Amino acid sequence: MKELPLNQIIRGDCIKLLETFPSSSIDLIFADPPYNLQLRNDLWRPNMTLVDAVDDEWDQFKSFDTYDEFSRNWLSACRRVLKETGTIWVIGTYHNIYRMGKIIQDLGYWILNDVIWVKTNPMPNFRGVRFTNAHETLIWASKVKGAKYTFNHHAMKPFNDDKQMRSDWILPICSGSERLKENGKKAHSTQKPEALLYRVILSSSNPGDVVLDPFFGSGTTGAVAKRLHRNWIGIENEERYVRLAQKRLDAVVPELFEETTFDVRNKKALEPRVPFASLLENGLVKPGQHLYFQLDRAKSAKVKPDGKLKIDSFEGSIHQAGKHMMNGSPCNGWEHWYYEDVRGELQPIDELRSIVRGKMQDPSD
Repeated sequence: MKELPLNQIIRGDCIKLLETFPSSSIDLIFADPPYNLQLRNDLWRPNMTLVDAVDDEWDQFKSFDTYDEFSRNWLSACRRVLKETGTIWVIGTYHNIYRMGKIIQDLGYWILNDVIWVKTNPMPNFRGVRFTNAHETLIWASKVKGAKYTFNHHAMKPFNDDKQMRSDWILPICSGSERLKENGKKAHSTQKPEALLYRVILSSSNPGDVVLDPFFGSGTTGAVAKRLHRNWIGIENEERYVRLAQKRLDAVVPELFEETTFDVRNKKALEPRVPFASLLENGLVKPGQHLYFQLDRAKSAKVKPDGKLKIDSFEGSIHQAGKHMMNGSPCNGWEHWYYEDVRGELQPIDELRSIVRGKMQDPSD
């Protein structure tokens, strides 16, 4: 396959189909694989009604070894098509997530987070022999350790009262009008809520990116990706689910695309890079001048002519010097070093960077 089948559902085995995709072509993968739940008996409610449990043939595996081989094969296929800057999300429960985690690491992925989806309305444990299983786990991983990947950190703050987003997501299961049904029964046994995919896709992709779901099922990933103006690809082996998902996707009409509306990347991070030495070149900082760490005049450094900071016998960039002051903890020097203005007051050096950026955008100034 020379080109990706963008915005299409492809029917077939995901392992075989992914072999036809160009390598390093996918920005984001969300995988909701079979959980291998190992259900043996029917489950009844106290009122003697039968629970519509996950007993589909596609969730049946002969042994753990068989399941591990299947998992290793599809995860390998996904890693081949994932871009170096791409990431993958894999969701599961205690039945399979630990096996997934080991295989993910063995294949060379680098785990960034595990996110706990806490269900506000989980199914009770009717027999009362275990705790109610009230959460699922998502593993978020990059293709390799140290890769530069998409994370719209600032875009996630509104979901947590404008604070840094946490790794516990409290969301209801898919129910009510969102749940797809056929003949009065749920059409897919493991349909995920759109709210969950909204957070996944918004946090780790950008408009125009390609989002792949190798176990497309009822099409939740595609529906959310389409609304957020991402390209999507769904792979699904069951013909009934393909028809179900296609009908759902055809009904999704996204709002007209406006880049300023749908691009949630941190605008500050997209601004032109400014080396600290540029502040020296523009006369905004002078060699030998003192900078102060975190508004503390007792913690100072001298600016060297090459833009490095000198603290006693230590020399390094503003970031390295900040890390030195933080006893090895990572530090963005632009946010923690201050200079003394003409009034004798301390101001962040980031203000001086803004002045240089202004000159870069308007050279006549």
